[in-house]
Amino acid sequence: MKYRRAFVEGGSFFFTLVTEKRRPIFASTEAVDVLRSAFRAVRASRPFVLDAVVVLPDHLHCIWTLPPDDADFAIRWRLIKTWFTKHCDPALRAMPSASQARRREQTLWQHRYWEHMLRDERDFERHVEYVHYNPVKHGYATSAMAWPHSSFRRYVEAGIYEAGWGQGQMDFEGVGFE
Repeated sequence: MKYRRAFVEGGSFFFTLVTEKRRPIFASTEAVDVLRSAFRAVRASRPFVLDAVVVLPDHLHCIWTLPPDDADFAIRWRLIKTWFTKHCDPALRAMPSASQARRREQTLWQHRYWEHMLRDERDFERHVEYVHYNPVKHGYATSAMAWPHSSFRRYVEAGIYEAGWGQGQMDFEGVGFE
């Protein structure tokens, strides 16, 4: 099956990346710190704005805005995943299957990821809310503020959200992919 991706220069995109077999490779603060370093390293050579992010034990969601003359998010993800894989605790790397070994694939990430080009300001806002509410949705936190691996605090400091936002049930029908 051939997947079609929306490559739009300067576009804003929502992404979901899942770990291989939903292994909780981001369960430790150390692993999340390595992922942060991977983002910083790649952004230094291939800039993009990281508008929102949340890292959960077995997946992450984020929103990026690419530079006006650039549409290549795929290379950035390849570089981030490779950087993380090379620099993470070796204990996180499971033994690859025979077919993965033949293809020289690692066992940290699902092969593909979900991406959605954000169409307008409302679409952007709904996906930012989805990103920040995700730890509550999955039962990892009682509020968005209680989850440490998220851009939510940055949004509170900027006055965009109240610190108590995201407590209780919220509806995100049609938003996200898990």
